[in-house]
Order: sequence, then C-alpha cells, then structure tokens
Amino acid sequence: MKNISLICKKALTMKQLLFGLCVLPGFTLAQTPVLVDARWVKENLSNPKIVVLQTNQLRLDFEREHIPGARFLWPGWLAPDTPEGSLNAPHPKEASRVLQRLGVNRDSHVVLCYSNQELPPAARMFVTLEHLGMEGRVSILNGGLEAWKKEGYVTETGPGTSVPKGDFRATLQQRLVDRHYVQNVLQSGEAVIIDARMKRFYDGEPSGHPRDGHIPGAVNIPYTDLIDNASTGLKGSDLLKQLFEPAIPLKEKEAVTYCNSGQTASVVYLAGRVLGYKLKVYDGSMQEWSRAEGCELVKKPSN
Repeated sequence: MKNISLICKKALTMKQLLFGLCVLPGFTLAQTPVLVDARWVKENLSNPKIVVLQTNQLRLDFEREHIPGARFLWPGWLAPDTPEGSLNAPHPKEASRVLQRLGVNRDSHVVLCYSNQELPPAARMFVTLEHLGMEGRVSILNGGLEAWKKEGYVTETGPGTSVPKGDFRATLQQRLVDRHYVQNVLQSGEAVIIDARMKRFYDGEPSGHPRDGHIPGAVNIPYTDLIDNASTGLKGSDLLKQLFEPAIPLKEKEAVTYCNSGQTASVVYLAGRVLGYKLKVYDGSMQEWSRAEGCELVKKPSN
C-alpha cells in the first residue's frame, strides 16, 4: 500500500508539473502591458498564442512592408461606416468572422502594429477589441512598424501567409457607448467626459459640424498632446499622468472620451488604459451629438 501511495503521489506531482507548464505561457501573456516594444514582439513572435495584426488604411501599405507573420487588418472591417455615422461598433457576429478569418482564437493575445504614423486607427482597433471581450489580451506595439525597423529587425513584403481559421467569439463589454449613455452619466455625474479634440475646437471654433463647442462639463485632453512626435507612439507614463491626473483625480471614476467620430478619442482611451483608468469611447461623438436634438453644446466665453 505504501508503494502504491508513493506512485500516486509521484503521478500527482507529474500532473501538477505538466499543468504548470501548460498555464505558464498564458500567465506570462496575461501580464503583458497595454504597450509593448519591438524587442518584446521579437522575443514572442514564435509563440503560437501571439497574433500580430497590422492596421493600414490600404492593403498596398501592408503588402509593401510588415512584420514577418503579421496579418492585415483593415480598420473598416471592425469600424464600418453606416448611414448612422462613421466608424460604428461592429456587429458581434461579423466581428467574430473577421477575427476568425485572421486566425484569432479564444486564447490569443493580439498585438496591433501600425505604420505611416497611423496610431489613431490602431487605437480604435484596440478599443474595439476590448469592446469585443479581449481586454487584457490585446496590446499595441508602441511606435509601430517604425519602432520595429529602428531596432534593425527585418520586414516582409507581399500579402502575408494564410492561417488556419480561429475560434474567437465576441462577448460585448460596452467599451463603445452611445449618446444616451453619455446623457445618463452627465445627469448622474457618474463619469468624467473628455473631449479629445484640439483646444480650439473644444472652445468652439467651427469644425464642419452643424453646431460647435463641447459637451457641458467636458474637460479637454487633446489627443495630439499624448503622442510623441519623434516616435509616433504614446509619450511616457509620467508625461501622460500630467495630463490625466488634473482631469480625473480618482482612477476609480469612469471617463467617457469623444472627438469628431470616435477615432482620435481612442488615443485618449489607450493612454488612459496605460495609466490604469476606466474609460469608454462615445462612438457617435460630435458627428452625432451636434445633430441630435436635446444634446447641449457650450463654447468658451469670448473675451
């Protein structure tokens, strides 16, 4: 009986060891920050759970140059234009089909890359993936393809390789919200509203919308102030804190950010996530708010 007990203990120990080996990669990926650098991507590129999606406005840009093994993600697939407005939240089933076609699985960790200084569209994809249930399983290569090349790493040309169909299924987490949500939190005071546009538009300078100004009570964090012009990535955390802490003193306080159509506001969302804030993006933004009856706008008083 003693020998049988010893054999059982050894078997149990081996089972625990094998289980540990299986979950360690997932545990490591779970600790992956919102922003990753080129060296991290290079070191983890062979991990089958890592899926690199490169966002480009045109397929030609992707085919000209991309990270080896990256897959092309056209932002319009996950932020479609409709008669209701520009850059809408995708239907969960259609989004699932898009991501499955790109080989994204339920346990995948997506790394978004961008080129040509196109951080805002990549940031919008970041918000959308978190909206679809991938919070904690999506990161952005800070600085994009330029950061990759700066490290001396090689790139590929062409359409990319075909990949097996993934099994991802979207589970909505309401990171993209509508004007009724914004009206409710304005009335309750439960959230801070952030205008991500440049200050002159926040103050009321005409910007092509039917009405100008900003949502009452909104604070202004221009998305351009968050971007390092030299690297085309986000600035360091200390500089981001200087912009966020006066606007949102408590990290427990939810913030809803908006812009013209919901894209550049995604840069504010991304920066806030880096700092640990709870954010949402008002999808319709000024395109909708300036047209909707009963949605008030205020301007900075003229001197």
